[in-house]
Amino acid sequence: MVEIKNLTKFYGSHPAVQDISFTVGDREVLGFLGPNGAGKSTTMNMITGCLPSTSGTVLVDGYDIAKDPMEVKRRIGYLPELPPVYPEMRVKEYLTFAAALKGVARGDRRKQVATAMERLNITDVQKRVIGNLSKGYRQRVGFAMALLGNPKFLILDEPTVGLDPKQVMEVRRLIQDLAKDHTVIFSTHILAEVTAVCERVVIINKGQIRAVDTIANLSRSMGGDVTLSLKVEGEMTKATGIIRSVPGVKEITEASYEDGGVRFIISAESEDVRKPLVSKLIAQDCMVLEIAAESSSLEDVFVRLTSPDRTKSREEAFEELGRKLEADRAEELAAQTAPGSGEEDA
Repeated sequence: MVEIKNLTKFYGSHPAVQDISFTVGDREVLGFLGPNGAGKSTTMNMITGCLPSTSGTVLVDGYDIAKDPMEVKRRIGYLPELPPVYPEMRVKEYLTFAAALKGVARGDRRKQVATAMERLNITDVQKRVIGNLSKGYRQRVGFAMALLGNPKFLILDEPTVGLDPKQVMEVRRLIQDLAKDHTVIFSTHILAEVTAVCERVVIINKGQIRAVDTIANLSRSMGGDVTLSLKVEGEMTKATGIIRSVPGVKEITEASYEDGGVRFIISAESEDVRKPLVSKLIAQDCMVLEIAAESSSLEDVFVRLTSPDRTKSREEAFEELGRKLEADRAEELAAQTAPGSGEEDA
């Protein structure tokens, strides 16, 4: 339904988005995840036609955004990070105006506006001036605007920013409900939002795609060492010796007494170590009360994919920072002494 091919955007010589490609299926909720400044909003703006790309292709329902922009825009409902509302207009007045701009037939506008306000729970503020509403309500007005015209595709850029926890839960439920009839691309840097509503994720960092997969597959593929939580009935010293003797156990990172037993947190090479571990403990009269593997969370995956330099030592980081500052200073001095600079003109 949405296909992105080799999409690139330069601002001058700076690459904001570099050769990214991914697809979004029919009625899928795709999370577009990345840190601030990763290129999420730039990509969203190119998909919706608000910003031209330097190169690459965006196909929406088979239409090319560069060749058939109006056909694409008829099929897209877009909620930017900052909702494009007119603060001096009243809620219903603004939504009716937006419906007209979107080409909604005059006879359908009243019904569509009423439905959008009802879905976003803003019917009770329909006569209020938008500029007098809270940030959360203005966000909901922008969301209602995106629903006008019954678009097939919804592009939501940080839709829960500024909302209180209750409103966030409402937006999550709304997105899940909308996915029954719409394809949704949901851009955010909040990991909990992605986990709650998305089926697949695209992780972007510094304008480049780092991963495209389901959350479960990413957790498995990026897991590395497995953490086991083990509770046994018996003496801690004896159980510790048994655990350390099992091939595949790397280390015991934590051990503490709990009601009715001892809790161990173990780092292991893989989940396959569970069977021999349990067998050996039972064979030596240490009853296993509980054992569970903790896979990598989306947060772990996100950190690994977006922080490639996280293993640098403090000394290396300071050296790199020093080199950058020296280079910036040299560039600044060169600009000051270049022909036509203010200093030379003076």
